[in-house]
This record gives sequence, C-alpha cells and structure tokens, in this order.
Amino acid sequence: MNLFDEIKKKLSHEFIDIVEWLDNTNDTIVHRFERYQNEIKNGAQLIVREGQEAVFISEGQLADVFKPGTYTLNTQNLPVLSTIKGWKYGFNSPFKAEVYFVNTRLFTDEKWGTKNPFILSDERFGMVEIRAFGTYSFRIQESGKFVINVVGTDGHFTNYEVNEHLKSLIVTRFTNTIGGANLPIEMYAANTTELSETCQEVMQPEFGRVGIELERFYIENVSMPEELKKEIFEYSRLDKLDMTKLAQFKAAKAMEEAAKNEGGTAGAGMGMGMGFVLAQQMGNMMNPNLGQQPAVQASTGASIPPPMPVQTMYHFAVNGQQQGPAPIEKLQELFANRTINKDTLVWKQGLSGWVALKDVEELKVFLGGNTPPPLPTT
Repeated sequence: MNLFDEIKKKLSHEFIDIVEWLDNTNDTIVHRFERYQNEIKNGAQLIVREGQEAVFISEGQLADVFKPGTYTLNTQNLPVLSTIKGWKYGFNSPFKAEVYFVNTRLFTDEKWGTKNPFILSDERFGMVEIRAFGTYSFRIQESGKFVINVVGTDGHFTNYEVNEHLKSLIVTRFTNTIGGANLPIEMYAANTTELSETCQEVMQPEFGRVGIELERFYIENVSMPEELKKEIFEYSRLDKLDMTKLAQFKAAKAMEEAAKNEGGTAGAGMGMGMGFVLAQQMGNMMNPNLGQQPAVQASTGASIPPPMPVQTMYHFAVNGQQQGPAPIEKLQELFANRTINKDTLVWKQGLSGWVALKDVEELKVFLGGNTPPPLPTT
C-alpha cells in the first residue's frame, strides 16, 4: 500500500464520521455514498433528509433501510447488518457496507410514446394502425427492492436510466390493454381519461415488482392515419342520415339526370316519368301502407278497409351467427351503422335459400345506387 492510500485510509477512519448526501441535481434517483474501501466508523452519524432513504448493502445483500432522520450507526440501529456480520457485542471499528441514498420525491411530467404504430382490429374498418403518447409520474416506493432489482452496483443512477426501463414496460402494457379493450376505433381518442385510469391500474403491479409507484398515467393523444379519419367522419355522418330522405333525394337526382339524357322533349318526359315511378316505388318500400286503397264491397257498395298487411320479416347472418327475425326498418338501421353490409346473407319467407342483401329487390334501396337504366333506342 502506498503512502497516498495510507493517508486516505487514516482520514476516513479518524476524521470523516458523517454519512449524508446533498442532492444538487434534478435527475439523480440513486447516489452511492463513496467511502474509502466502503469503511464506516462505528458511531458515525447518518443524516437522511426529507425526500430520501438510505439503503445499506453488505456483500451484495440488502441490509437496513433508513427513513428521514439522524442516526448514530451501531448494532442497535443496524440490526440486519449486525445479523449478516454475526456481531453480538458491537462493531469492530470500522465496518464495511455500501450506502445508497435513494431520492423518493415525485418525478413528474415524464414522457412516453409508441415508437412504431401498433395494429388493432376493428369490426367495421378491419386492421388499423394507431400511435399514442402521453406523460406519467412516479416515485420510488420501496428503496431496498429498487436498489437490488434495478440499480445494482451503479453508483449514480439517473432519471434517464430508469425512464428507458419504464418506457418499454409502459408501451408493452399499454398496447396489450388497448388491444383488449375491444372498443370502436373512434372511441379510443374520445375516452382517453378512462383509458388512462385503466392503463394505470394494469401497469401498477409491474412497477411495484421493482419498488416503483406509478403515481399518474396520462394518454394525451391517440392518432391514426388521415385516410382512416376521413372514413370515420363519413361513417358518422351516414349513421345520422334519415334513410327515407336519402332515398327521396337520390330519386330526385335520378329524375334530373334522366331528363338530361338525349331524346328531346319525349326523352325528357320519359325520363321524368321513370323518375316519378322510381320515387313512388321507393316511397312504397319505406312505407308499405302507401298507395293502398280501401277495397269496395260489390254487394253493398260500402267501403271497408282491406286486411292488415303482413309485415315481411327477415333473418340475417352476423359473424356466422343467425339473427332475426327483424323488419326492414331494423335492417335499414343495422346497414346504416355497418353492422351488416351488401354481402350479408339474408332470408325471408318465399326464398329457397340464403342470398346476399344486394340481391333482394326491396333491400337494394340501402345501397343508394338507384339510377334508371338508359333510354331505349328507337
């Protein structure tokens, strides 16, 4: 041992008897108290300030943990370390131990985000890619567990280092939670508060395993491709449309287009006539009672109402499961909210088998493609 080592050893034995840490940074989570060969005098003063805890490690084992306060280090207040070392009657001065000061204050406004988009399955739009980002707050709840499981022998463990560990954990658990929520895709952006609370509840046990408390978790934004946004907006508008008025509007447009066809006045008249017929047919589809006239009893000449019409009921398939029976109005509502579509299989009394919705005459009005055929050539 050289002279310099001898001087350092003597100074540490005779003059340095206060173990403390004054934090002059904003990002240090764990600081190891440096002492020559980790030797601490018996009777040394340990000062733990508010927002700190002191963790003693002996030969790789967790010994004692001290809360804020001032302590004189001896066998009375180091019971675990005394047991590890086997001291029954007091320390041999000095004794060896590593001391880690842990910052237990709340670390706020930490950022997280998905580096790459993750894929969700939506019943209406199929496989979609979304991204998300936000903030979180945490504090060290169990200092000993955190030092053993995360810090190891790192003498200066910073906020940046723990964030790299936490961000990966957050993104993994966030993706699993969102994927299991099974919400319509547009609801993720509209329910960030509820989703944030759910994610925090799911993630907390994972944080707790390494001694960290997830104080707050916030989802600030859930984003999706622009083309998907446009589809969602169009779908929401369609969902609010009155399908009867939409059919009437399309019939009027069909009349206008037919009137513009070649054929002069006669062609215009024919086109308008076809448009009126089409409009009347649509009106009858939407309201089966329209156009029915009361029957006239020949024997008495008195008018009596006809028998009540029997409403056609439809069966339909959703996800391979038979649904129904349901009236045409219910099918119209399901088509509007995209529960069913033009390829959905339907059946009604009189059909020999299941057919696609687009092939049932009275249901074609849902499709909106009601344009008259070209005028016949003479």
